[in-house]
Amino acid sequence: MSTAARNRRAILRTRAAANRLASSCRRRPRSITTVAIAAGVDRDTAAGCANGLRSVAKRLGIAPAITARTRRTVCGGRAHQTHTVHRYTLRQVAQLVANYSPRRAEYRAAVVRIATLAASA
Repeated sequence: MSTAARNRRAILRTRAAANRLASSCRRRPRSITTVAIAAGVDRDTAAGCANGLRSVAKRLGIAPAITARTRRTVCGGRAHQTHTVHRYTLRQVAQLVANYSPRRAEYRAAVVRIATLAASA
């Protein structure tokens, strides 16, 4: 396979993965960080922005959906203990973004991207 074809396939794989993540955010509640990553924000900025959005949720009294997750083991099985995770719908994230005014420039850019994703739902 030529280098150009390999590069095209790699670009297609990453684009398909991004589309799958964004569509899964539209279908079911996800964490705020996952929604930010699906909107195209890098991981470090997404984590910091998500912390700010969680504080907005606390201020507004928006409660996330609480879900029980079972951890996977190394061999592909399931661990016996479950842990609780908090997930937000895109409608809740859109409400949080509307009430969030960050100071840092990269967080402002991230909020615009997240709002665009949340508006498309």
